[in-house]
Amino acid sequence: MNIIEVKSAASEQAFLAINAELNKGNPNYIRPLDNEVKEVFDPNKNKLFQNGDAARWLLLNADGKTIGRIAAFYYKEYKNKGTEYPVGCVGFFDCINEQGCANLLFDTAKLWLQQNGMEAMDGPINFGDRDKWWGLMVEGFEAEPMYGMSFNPSYYETLLTNYGFENYYNQYYYRKNLLAPLPARFEERYHKFKAKPDYTAVHLDKSKLAKYAQDFVTIYNSAWAQHGEEKAITLPQIIKLFNSLKAVMDERVIWFAYYKEEPIAMFINIPDVNQYFKYFNGALGLWQKLHLLWMKWAGQNNKLTGLAFGVVPKYQALGIDSFLINSCHILLNKIKLYDQYEMGWAGDWNPKMVNIYKSLDALPSRRMVTFRYIFDAKSHPFERHPIMEYKTGG
Repeated sequence: MNIIEVKSAASEQAFLAINAELNKGNPNYIRPLDNEVKEVFDPNKNKLFQNGDAARWLLLNADGKTIGRIAAFYYKEYKNKGTEYPVGCVGFFDCINEQGCANLLFDTAKLWLQQNGMEAMDGPINFGDRDKWWGLMVEGFEAEPMYGMSFNPSYYETLLTNYGFENYYNQYYYRKNLLAPLPARFEERYHKFKAKPDYTAVHLDKSKLAKYAQDFVTIYNSAWAQHGEEKAITLPQIIKLFNSLKAVMDERVIWFAYYKEEPIAMFINIPDVNQYFKYFNGALGLWQKLHLLWMKWAGQNNKLTGLAFGVVPKYQALGIDSFLINSCHILLNKIKLYDQYEMGWAGDWNPKMVNIYKSLDALPSRRMVTFRYIFDAKSHPFERHPIMEYKTGG
């Protein structure tokens, strides 16, 4: 066997292709867009290179055939509350079902991270935001993955745990039939706030994209960045995100709640674009874009996926979440375009979000795991991710 670093166009193409090769046995597999994977490792496209670095490797057998891949990376912004030592990351792991091959890939990543001052590695995760390729799928292989969702052969869990990785935290996904009624308390809380003129819930208006991008930033940085797990985001980042979603965005499924004119909650959903991308085999050229627009016009996507949800702390526990969700649900039942909904992952360290999913009478659909491997367990005994602390009040 031979390990080579990805340095050329040919090796980069092999890095992309092995993922599809090792997943081809599962008919539910949907190949990620090649360009999106490439951009993760492009210093001109990924700002995390400003305070970090990444490397990629291929594993070749004696005949020169690619049988595995892995990426290692570190960046200053990667922090986990309660961890006082430097932690690097691994991701984009693929390997044939041979423990020795997997060990060689993990050893290669570990050595590189040690040379860069890291004392542990988390993975498999993304060199980027947590809404893409985060965690290893361990339950949920029987359904097509949503856009940005990790998807891998089931034996990968054994390869990681045999090497010594431990379950740092679980990531839970939930699904719901959108045409089924919500529990009665949602309607009760909806009418409670509907009767108060200072509270409003509205869906996004594409002609006012900059305004809603600013509201997103305000809510997100109050609701999420305060607990130390997520970094604050900026307006240019969200404007860029909204503009990138324009082609597939449905403004009727992106909702905001306000007290007077103050943004206090958001419920951000998008059509699951994997229902388009599954026909493209990783490509997104002109033909694919035209095909996508035709499928969107023809209403060929009945699946929604959750992108973000948050309530400003001082408005939590009041029922604003029910008001917002029920407002969206009423409109969805009028248009009847979407009937399936799978929510973005909630970590087991965030029990409040898990309970919100359960309160919708949603059903568990997937479980991902983010693993941790500590290089010197005597110096840093393993501890699972701490439970999120919530801040409330003004």
